[in-house]
Amino acid sequence: MAKLDPLNTSRYWHAPGLPGMDMLHADFTTHEYAPHVHHSFVIAVTEVGGAEFKSRGRTGAAHQQALLVFNPAEPHSGRMGGSPRWRYRSFYLADPGIRHLMTTLGMDQARYFDSNVYCDEELIGCFLELHRAFDEDGGQCDPLRQQELFVHTFGTLFQRHAQQGHRVLPVPADTSVLAPVLELLRDAFAERLTLEAMAEAADLTPFQLIGAFNRAIGLTPHMYLTQLRLRAAISHLTAGRPLIEAAVASGFYDQSALTRHFKRTFGMTPLQYVRARIN
Repeated sequence: MAKLDPLNTSRYWHAPGLPGMDMLHADFTTHEYAPHVHHSFVIAVTEVGGAEFKSRGRTGAAHQQALLVFNPAEPHSGRMGGSPRWRYRSFYLADPGIRHLMTTLGMDQARYFDSNVYCDEELIGCFLELHRAFDEDGGQCDPLRQQELFVHTFGTLFQRHAQQGHRVLPVPADTSVLAPVLELLRDAFAERLTLEAMAEAADLTPFQLIGAFNRAIGLTPHMYLTQLRLRAAISHLTAGRPLIEAAVASGFYDQSALTRHFKRTFGMTPLQYVRARIN
């Protein structure tokens, strides 16, 4: 167990919608972890400062350019060192989450990691984005976006850095495999579509689906779906429907979700768009 200290703050919670995934956001100045194990994969990314850890008989450093990875049941400890502060985010993926992840990657069993530190700047950014997505508004971020980020981020980790053996299924080169998915999205964009349902339509794994979308379209499935919903919302608003009705009819969870995506994409709110057309 970690020592308690009033100078340190931390939040620990279960990621909604993902089996076997717990998360921690910690800000430490004097903390020290005694040697311990987790029966889960532990992934940690540093936001500020850093610390030292011991694992496999060696001392390593946690810092902003290091992605820390510990296999299930792998002993490790940690303490402040080289920095007066360590603010970090970590993931704990236990058996139910591991099984779910292996299914999305098309793998029969998990592969383990030969190192505890990977200097992979792109992947560090992905894990930070994923963690923050589950930290937004009490974890009430768009579930499809959360699932997409989870599959892409953990899938990339296993694809790049896991031990050799049965690897993540590659992204198909033939982009025509997306045709049934695009048809599904056009016909059912207002429904609560899941990544698994989209992938099944093309006989792909969710990880392959994300890669195929990025290769063929330059957008993720969630981004593409959002564009379809925004186009539908514009049609509803142009027809004079109230904002809340336009949002729900287009597949957004509520009016605020439509407003957020509309402003991010077009640089204005839906109400600004409507007023401009009226005037």
